[in-house]
Amino acid sequence: MHPKQLLDACAELVKRTLTFEHPADAVVSRFFRENRYLGPRERATLAETTYTVLRKKLRFEALAHSGSGARERRLAILGFAEVLREQARKEGKARNKDGQDSETFIKAALLPQELKWLAACDSIQPEELMEAHRHNLPEWLVEPLKAQLGDGFWQLTASMERSAPLDLRVNQLHDKRSDVRKELEKAGIKAEPTPYSPMGLRVDGKPALTKVDAFVRGAIEVQDEGSQLLALLLDAKRGEMVVDFCAGAGGKTLAIGAAMRNTGRLYAFDVSGHRLDALKPRLARSGLSNVHPAAIAHERDERVKRLAGKIDRVLVDAPCSGLGTLRRNPDLKWRQSAKAVEELTQKQASILESSARLVKAGGRLVYATCSILPQENEAIAEAFSAAHPDFVPLDAAELLEQLKIADADKLCSGGDAGRRYLRLWPHQHETDGFFAAVWVRKA
Repeated sequence: MHPKQLLDACAELVKRTLTFEHPADAVVSRFFRENRYLGPRERATLAETTYTVLRKKLRFEALAHSGSGARERRLAILGFAEVLREQARKEGKARNKDGQDSETFIKAALLPQELKWLAACDSIQPEELMEAHRHNLPEWLVEPLKAQLGDGFWQLTASMERSAPLDLRVNQLHDKRSDVRKELEKAGIKAEPTPYSPMGLRVDGKPALTKVDAFVRGAIEVQDEGSQLLALLLDAKRGEMVVDFCAGAGGKTLAIGAAMRNTGRLYAFDVSGHRLDALKPRLARSGLSNVHPAAIAHERDERVKRLAGKIDRVLVDAPCSGLGTLRRNPDLKWRQSAKAVEELTQKQASILESSARLVKAGGRLVYATCSILPQENEAIAEAFSAAHPDFVPLDAAELLEQLKIADADKLCSGGDAGRRYLRLWPHQHETDGFFAAVWVRKA
């Protein structure tokens, strides 16, 4: 594909994405369906250009003011140039598959005045930029993160400008991590064990996995290491009654089912039948028969009430802002708002309240989000503890140590000893941002 055509396609995709009418991944997927002639490398460049623009939107918009032509084209040029240079750097060479070096490819895509403008943009040093153009976050999000992280705020924002690694969970019902790693290597896919999760593999690059035998037979699932740790924290046992509340497409459900060794009964509840439909093919591949998906109307559904006081372990994977996933979903910071988060916290508290009723005496309750905001995390957990003296908070670090998770202390914060909550950060742990609180119901 000629560089000019590829840049034009990038500009069109950026334009569609920046309306924020739909999630960016859905817009990108639809664009690819409409343009099936695009090859794998062209799709990668288009997607990465779009996500780079979303990650660095404030900076790129500031730079775009000095250019000319359509706004989305100027934004696309900045993302396009950055992506091509990064691709060349990762490949350890400066030439693409057609033998052109990245700079030649960029020059072939741009008009003379655009080249001059891009050179001027490239000459600007980071320290010359305004603070907002360095952190690329909406103002409502800045203060809560600075208050939590101090100087670490800038490390977090730097990590948010990079794409997330691709993590896999090995289905330990049938397979061993070491064997699957060797199998992937034979298929040309390099993978390393994740530093914390004993069932995780971190893959080099973004290979196509759906046709790999390990994926087809259910030996692996794509799942961030942080999400794997949440499933481990529930520590579901053989023969137990377990509920995954807000199960969605079932990533944690499948991990929990395997931990139960395909015994007992695991309910996967969600208000979205559509999301649960996405679980069905994954469930079929997994070989699990102890999982029972069920769409519910709301957290007080009759199906939920019938299980009150009968469940050994409940995971509340609460609906949240998703701001811990900004490396994967950078559009969320522009599609969320402080008001939306406030509305979510009310829902989170209500769901936790209702799901707690399911837990039997001596049972375990886990509340989790993929948010990095304290109002969705510690505030919800502490309010619940204050209102429910029959639920005793557990030390998350101690639980992880019992599971032989390496460096458990480094994964946790909060409470008197700073170990009460699981608290994962992209810049510290190379996972998505996750939170979890754990309680046991008094016998």
